[in-house]
Parts: sequence; structure tokens; C-alpha cells
Amino acid sequence: MIVSDTSIRRPVLAIVINVVLILVGVIAYERLSVRLIPNVDTPVVTVATSYPGANAKVIESQITKPIEDVLSGIEGVDFISSVNRAEESQITVTFLLDRDADAAASDVRDRVAQARQFLPEEANEPIVQKQEGDAQPIIYLAFSSDRHSRVEIGDAAERLVKDRVQTIPGVAQAQVYGTRYAMRVWLQPDRLAAFALSPADVEAALRAQNIEIPAGRVESIDREFTVLAQTDLNTAEQFAAVIVREVNAYPVRIGDIARVELGQDQSRFSARFNGRTAVPLGIVKQAVANPLEISDALQKMLPQIEHSLPDGMKVEIAYDSTLFIRASITEVYITIAEAVALVVLVIFFFLRSGRATLIPLVTIPVSLIGAFALMAALGFSINTLTLLALVLAIGLVVDDAIVMLENIYRYIEQGMSPRAAAFKGSSEIAFAIIAMTLTLAAVYAPMAFQTGRTGKLFTEFALTLAGAVLVSGFTALTLSPMMCSRLLRHERKHGAWYRRVEGWLAALDRGYRHALQRVLGWRWAMLGTASAMTAAMLWLFTTLPQELAPQEDQGIVIGFAIAPEGSTLAYTDSYMKQMEAVLQDVPEIQMYFQITGFPVVTQGITFARFVDWSERGRSADEIAGAMFPQFMGLAGVLAFPTTPPPLGQNDFGQPVQFVVQTTGSWEELETTVQAMLAKMRENPGLTNADSDLKLNKPELRIAVDRDKISAVGASVIEVGRTIETLMGGRNVTRFKQGSEQYDVIVQVEDAARRTPGDLRNIHVRGKEGQMVQLANLATVEETVAAKELNHFNKLRSATISAGLAPGYAMGDAIVWMEATLDEVTPEALYDLSGQAREFRASSSSFATLLLLSVIFIYLVLAAQFESFIDPFIILFSVVPAFLGTFVALKLSGGSWNIYSQIGVITLIGLIAKHGILIVEFSNQLRERGESKLHAVAEAAALRLRPILMTTGAMVLGAFPLALASGAGAEARHQIGWVIVGGMSFGTAFTLFLVPVGYLLLSRTRAQSPSSPG
Repeated sequence: MIVSDTSIRRPVLAIVINVVLILVGVIAYERLSVRLIPNVDTPVVTVATSYPGANAKVIESQITKPIEDVLSGIEGVDFISSVNRAEESQITVTFLLDRDADAAASDVRDRVAQARQFLPEEANEPIVQKQEGDAQPIIYLAFSSDRHSRVEIGDAAERLVKDRVQTIPGVAQAQVYGTRYAMRVWLQPDRLAAFALSPADVEAALRAQNIEIPAGRVESIDREFTVLAQTDLNTAEQFAAVIVREVNAYPVRIGDIARVELGQDQSRFSARFNGRTAVPLGIVKQAVANPLEISDALQKMLPQIEHSLPDGMKVEIAYDSTLFIRASITEVYITIAEAVALVVLVIFFFLRSGRATLIPLVTIPVSLIGAFALMAALGFSINTLTLLALVLAIGLVVDDAIVMLENIYRYIEQGMSPRAAAFKGSSEIAFAIIAMTLTLAAVYAPMAFQTGRTGKLFTEFALTLAGAVLVSGFTALTLSPMMCSRLLRHERKHGAWYRRVEGWLAALDRGYRHALQRVLGWRWAMLGTASAMTAAMLWLFTTLPQELAPQEDQGIVIGFAIAPEGSTLAYTDSYMKQMEAVLQDVPEIQMYFQITGFPVVTQGITFARFVDWSERGRSADEIAGAMFPQFMGLAGVLAFPTTPPPLGQNDFGQPVQFVVQTTGSWEELETTVQAMLAKMRENPGLTNADSDLKLNKPELRIAVDRDKISAVGASVIEVGRTIETLMGGRNVTRFKQGSEQYDVIVQVEDAARRTPGDLRNIHVRGKEGQMVQLANLATVEETVAAKELNHFNKLRSATISAGLAPGYAMGDAIVWMEATLDEVTPEALYDLSGQAREFRASSSSFATLLLLSVIFIYLVLAAQFESFIDPFIILFSVVPAFLGTFVALKLSGGSWNIYSQIGVITLIGLIAKHGILIVEFSNQLRERGESKLHAVAEAAALRLRPILMTTGAMVLGAFPLALASGAGAEARHQIGWVIVGGMSFGTAFTLFLVPVGYLLLSRTRAQSPSSPG
């Protein structure tokens, strides 16, 4: 082999090339960003349109439907969903991952512009906005005080902290979720009526008298003066003094008909941190920013921030997602160290020589650090998946060096000089190393073409691992033979430990030779055994639970509360406080953070952070399970705890999201949904069954009498605007305080709008200036309406959501939901959303991925062996490896998920390496004139030790994954057990199945494309 021979002759060249690889990798490592998972930015574009005064049904028909119609046919759309609420339409267009986000947003803007002509004139302009895939706060700060109001705390956070936090490198946005100051003009309906004034008169006076006009300057010969005309209003007293109109020569001021105060805006939510009133500030990172650097910079800035706050006000970190990222990455680094130590022990056990052990050991840092260069070139990041690839790579990258070392070492032990043995051994084994390296790299090639979010996530994993393997193959062909020629020595006399282990290995060799001779005589029985294993493998696979990914312990639990429709913020908050009492009794909870009114007043959310993983004996799932009956015991709300979704998903809702669609009416859809919910409550595997279709929101329906309105000289629009201003409040203008601007809101006093009867006290002005009571022009009816009306792919839809009980898998839940819907309403349509949609997409693509991986390996091997038969023989060992995998998953309580799927793909390449060693050496022996039976028996026996060494290195290298603990351990368990079970079981049968297959299928006259020597 030219590369190996050159490296042996020119050792400095071999060293320099590998040192350069390390230097480039170190430089690349310094420039790689750190993330929890790879950056997979799903292009999402939203279209938000408001239509004041319209209810959900009007929004659906007059706003959402026309826009959805023009959006159809845009290139690369995955699905379109929409939410229709009172006065608001929000359409979300989710594109396929390969669609350019900017181009997608541009296409949506063009289509929405076409739809504007079909929208009502009174509707506001649609707002088209591109969303970042991970534009969610990674850190929440909680501002609290024992002497300031909520609005004062929020104002301080907005003015003193927000801009400072946004200067941290990598921060895209800082959002203060707090109430702001507002000038509140509280109208009194009886006084308005007494002066024959309407809300429109007040609004017109405010707009006319609260203006800021540049007045120019006064210029003389030598000096000039800037003229400031103070025409704007700034204080409550100034607003109260505004004259609305003269009535009977008396100037009626706003203070005569309203109470004016500097209060807070109409934000309807509240927050608490550890039971104290708080205002949260969320920090959103840039797409490619390093969250750990942002967290570190924020920690350094916090003392300065606290020093700048008013006395009595303090700031604390309420939620920090980087804690899990940091802990998870640290755990993977520890796992890497453990794997390296175990691999070294395996190599030393077989070789029993410090010099020999050093040779494959050098491959590890060269390959892992060299892989960083490839990661930087491809734009990858350091994340849990790429680091997981490096853990697996530890066992893989030493394989080639072990095979090279063992073959050279064998000749040295036979008495050959180290240099001559290096030439002969490297030349003899080089083709097998190239075949093994390319085979393992080829198994990941199909993953580079994966579509879907989950497939793209694991592209970085696959290519990182493939890159490390390619570097290891190069190192095994250059550095390893050179080091063998320089470091290895023939030992004429060995120590007691060496001789004892050699006795064990020699006995193992003899036992294997004897067993192999028996098996080769029973070759058809062995094929029957293989058929039985195939059947067992398929049966075991059907018994494994299926899910998207194992639930990771991220160190937090999220609690949700959903109050009945029509509940007030105070009602919801009273139950949020009861949830706080539950959290206070959980010993593992370190802190908790609550928001009431998120996203609407009838809902609330809680984030509870646990103590460190090492300080608790229960997992997050176990703690959430213990809290579940206590939350469900809150009779006034639907409350339940859950843990964050895996794979960095931002959907904090329940895992099962089943979308029922219809072309019929909402009432028909509700009937189907209620029947589904009734069935779901009978299934113990599903928890917290709920639907977003609720047609029971309390509503006061005002039916205007147009004839009476016309008779008194009023107008329908005046009636509508009066009701809107008095009941809902209107932002009329803005005022300035310091460098900030705040809203001026006109609304009726709270005491005058507490009951439905208060609507009758509203007055409108007639044509003669007289005030007419609304009760004379309209009737008020108490009824119910839809909270929101949703579409999915333009069809009317309702999303039924549920949690999963322990032991009930996502795949089982989806199959059950499909069967139940077919039983309830056979003609109904359905789709999936959230985690369930991701699960279905990943499941459907895996069969294709597996098939492509096998085809790629087969073609690569066929090209290298110049045979279509030899690759088939090599792949004989895949079936027992799969059987071992499924047995290991079954015994360890694992599931069939994206991690175990990736482990299986990896296993194909790993187990094929054993077959390559046996088949390639068998071909060499047959070229020397050996019979087929003798050649395969001798090749298998001679390759037993390198096969056992590489298997031991891979299995023990994967054991730290299988037995991992701490942050993110659940995901590492799955892939660890796949490798441990598959390699152990597969290797044991490979040593017999491949020789049997070779005897049965190999050509009568084999011709290897490589020439020994």
C-alpha cells in the first residue's frame, strides 16, 4: 500500500500530517458555537389581521378564509393553520425545511397583498411576519420588590435593564412581560349623558389638544433661538383640564365627566416568582449565538443591573435553559473520558504492552479533534448530538488502528523485524481497512439527504461520526504502521500476566476453531437458526413501544392550568396560587415561576426548577407523576404537570395532538370531538384529554334596532364605537414621560361595567342633540359563543390533545386515536400536529433510510470487492445484530425512537466490519491456492482476536452511554444499549454465520481486486 509504505519510510511526514490535522481541529473547535441541539430553523410565516368589533365567526368568513384562499399553492408549504378569535385572525404558514425563509416570507406578502381587496375596509392591514424557529426566551429574569407596584417594577425593567441586556453579544431581543404606564381616562356614563356628550367627543378633544408640533426658531443677526411650543399633555391634571365642549356657555372639561389618573395599561396577566409578585424579562438569542456565552455574560452583568435598580427592587434568574445545556454537555464530556478509559483497558488486555496500547490510543485524539475541522467546514455546532457522535466514535476510530496493529504485531511475534512486519502487515490489511472505513462512512450517506426536522437534526450526528471515521482510517494507514515499525519489539520472554492472558486467548482460539469446524459441517442447520432469529427479531420489534424520542430529564417541570371559559384573571390566579402550594411541598423544587393569563386570561403556566441532578433521587417524570393527582384535584380548573418535550421542541403542550377536520358545520365537529373525548377518558393510557374547540364562552349579544336608531338620528357605527370605547377601551393618543411614550386609554369606570345590565346605561346622541339610552335602541341577550375557531390546511378543525400515562407510547396512542375516530365518525378527516406529527414523519422515513443505508453499503462493498456476492455474505451478520439490539432494548425498558433508529443504522456499519475482515482474508488465502473450506476457517480463526478487540472496544466504549446518569441521560441510554446489545449478540453469531455464508455463496474461483504485498 503506497500510503502506508511511504509513512513507514518517512515517519516525520506521517507525524507532521497528523499534527496538522490536530492543529486545524483545535482552531475549528475554538470557533464552533455551542447549542443544545443542531440549528434547525423551520421557516414559519404568520399573517395577523385585526378587525375591531368582529366575533370569531365573522373573522373566519371575512378575514381568514379570503387570505387562506390566496395562500394556497405557494411553493414548499408543509401545512397552514389558523386561529380565529374575536377581533383577531392569525394564520400560520409552516414551510418545508429546504424552503428559504426570506423567500417564503416574500411569497406570503405578495399573496396577502392580493387578498386585501377581498377584506372589509374597516379591517386593519394584515401584518406578515417571519418567525425564527427558536425565537423563544432561553432565560427569564424576574424583577420583584417589597415597596413598588407591578407597573413601577415593569417600568424600571423597561427603562433601566432592557436596552442593557440587548447589548450582550448574541442577544436578539429582550422582552419585558409587564404592565406599562398609561393615562387612564375613566368615563362616567351618567355625567356624559348629563352634558349630552359621547365618547367620540372626548376622543376628538384628546387628539386635537394633545399634539407636539415643531415651532422652528427665531433668528437675529448674531444669535438664534429654538422655539419649543409645549402643545402636548404630560400629567393627569393637564389631561383633566382639557375642554371637550362648551355647554350653555360652560366649558365642560374631561375632569367633569371622567376620572383621570396615571395608571397601567390593559395587560391582563400577572406573574410571581417563588410566591412574590414579579415582572419577567425574557431573553431571546440570535439563531447562531452561543447560549452559554450569553448566560455567562448575563451573570457578570447582574450585579450592575441590580445596583441600577431603585431601592427595594431586585432581580433574579427565574428560568435558565442553559443550565440543562451546560449540564448535558458536561455529562457527555465525562462519558467521553469514561469511554476512552474503557477502550484503553480493552486494548491493553489483549496486547498486554504499553507500547502497543499507545498506537491505537493516539488515533482517538487525532480523529476526534480532526472531526472538529469537518464540523466547522459544514457549519455545524457543538451540541449534544455531535458530542454523542464523538462518544460513539471513540470505539469506532480505534478499530482500524487495532486491526492494523494486530496484523503487524502477529508477524513481529513470529520473529520478523518491526520494519519488515510493518511493510508486510500493512500491505496485507490495508484493503480491509479502506473497505471498513468507507463502509462505515457510507452507512451515513443517506442521512445527509434526510428531510423533516428530526431527520435534519441527526444529519450533524451522522456526518460528524462519518468524518471522525474517515480521519481514523487515514490515521490507521499513516501513523499506525509508522508507530508499529518504531515502537513494537519482539519479546522473547513475557511476564506471568502476559502468559496467563495468552493462555486464556489461546484456549479461546482453540475452542473457536473446534466450534467453527462443527458449525461448518452443519451449515444448513445454521441457516435454519438464522431464519428463526429473523422471525424472533421481527416479533420482538412489534412488541417495542414506539415514540419520537425518550423524555429527557431537563431539570424542570411545567404546570398548566385551564379555567372554564368566561373566568376572570382573578379566578384563574386563585387556582394558580393553589398550584403554588403544591410546588412548595415538593422537596426537589428549588424555585418556581408562574404567569397567570398566558396566553389568555383563562390559562396559566408554571416553570419549576429542580435542584441539581446529583442532589435528587427522583427523575423529573417521577416528580411530575407524583404531582399529577394533586394538580388534578383542583376542582375549579383543569391542571396538570408535564416535562419539556425532547429534541429541543418549543411546543410545551401535550404530546398527543390529534387534529380532527371537517367540511361540515362547527356543531357537527363539536359532536365528533365530544364523542372522542368521552372515549379517551375511558383509556387509562391517555391523560388530560382536552380540545381547543369550545363553543361555550359566555357572550352578551347586542341586537340593534336599525329603525329606532334611524328614527332618533343616530347611526349604527356610532352605537358600535360607543360600546367599543366604553366597554373595551380605546387607545386614543400617546403622551411622553421622560424618554418613553405611553398610551392614553379611554374607557368606562370598572364599577359601571360589572353586570350585563350596565350596558343599558350607555347613551348615544340623537339628531337633536338629545341623549338616547341604549336600552331603547337595542336588546341585550346572554348567550354562548366560540372561544376560537381554528383551521388546519384550510379545513375547519379541532385539535384534541392528551398526555401519555407511564408505559403508554406515542405510537400506541396514535393507532388508538385513529381507530376510535373511525368508530365514532368513519367519514371524518384527521391530521397530526406537534410532537405527534414529528413522530409520524420520522417513523415513515426510517424504513427508506434503513433500506438506502443497506444499499449504499452493499454498493460500496461490491465496488471494492469487485463482486456482488461477497457484500451479501458480509451483511449476513445484520440479522443477529438487530435481534441483539431489540433484546437489549426490551430488557432495559427502552423504546423504538429516533435515537435507537440511529443506533441501528450505526450498527449496520459496525457489524459489517467483522464480515469484511473474514471475507477479505479468505479471498487472499484462496488466491494462494487454499480450498474454500480451509481458507474461510483459517481466516475466521486468524481474525478472531482483532474482531474481539474491536467488539470489546466498541461495547465497552458504549457502556458509559448505556449506564449514563445526569442531564440528558435518557437519550444516551437508548443508543448505548443498541450498540451494546447489537455488537455483543451480533459478533457472537457473525463468527459463525459469515463463514457459513461464505461456504454456501462464495464463487468457486474467487479473485480479489487487491494483491497482497
